[in-house]
Amino acid sequence: MRKYAKKPGLICTVLLLATTMSFSAHAQTQAAAISTMSAEAKAKSDVDQEKKAAEWVSSLNLNDVSKEDRLKTLIATHLKTIRDWHNEHLITTVPAGINPVTGKRLSELDRQIIANSAMPQSVHQDLMAGLRKDLSEEQVEVILDKYTVGKVAFTLKGYQAIVPNMTPEEEAFVLTNLKLAREQAIDFKNMNQISAIFEIYKTQCEQYFNTHGRNWREMYKAYTDAVKAKKAAEKAAAKPAQ
Repeated sequence: MRKYAKKPGLICTVLLLATTMSFSAHAQTQAAAISTMSAEAKAKSDVDQEKKAAEWVSSLNLNDVSKEDRLKTLIATHLKTIRDWHNEHLITTVPAGINPVTGKRLSELDRQIIANSAMPQSVHQDLMAGLRKDLSEEQVEVILDKYTVGKVAFTLKGYQAIVPNMTPEEEAFVLTNLKLAREQAIDFKNMNQISAIFEIYKTQCEQYFNTHGRNWREMYKAYTDAVKAKKAAEKAAAKPAQ
């Protein structure tokens, strides 16, 4: 102890080293546990993705085992790749800057979409090429609709309700853009991101109406006012007579 008394810094160093080693061992134990949990979660997710792919392919009623097996593997691979890329590229990989178009701060959703959109284009191209190898365009659309839970038809129906007497040309423009949104959206992991991709193309549709003799804001207000009035009338009609 006399030796250490002359060098108090040595005691601190020894204690610090022992504490650091203890924390390091604890951290390694925690990391191993997390790694094991992640592996288990990933294995469960793999099963879920494969089940989803099988259900989508089954809905096509192809009656061709070889073709079905190829498509199941193709779709499951895409789903897993999207999941892995999303999980490995967090929002922290994208600086919390501004949107250069709007000047507004990037939201967490914005940053996640940017991170996910950096995925190699070959992932998307491989999926689409594989689908078109074994399926007709109509069947490919069924698979894309499965991934995006029918947002093309649902959104088109909304536009048809909002825009009075929509012309065939207007409907064709809207449908084309919604299908572009659908194909781009299959490279994103969850519905928040998928909906955000659709918003990009919906904005283009609304700008199209504004530049082709319509006023989107007025049409939307008229539609929402009519919906509110209908609900108020239904509520009034449902009240028992006094």
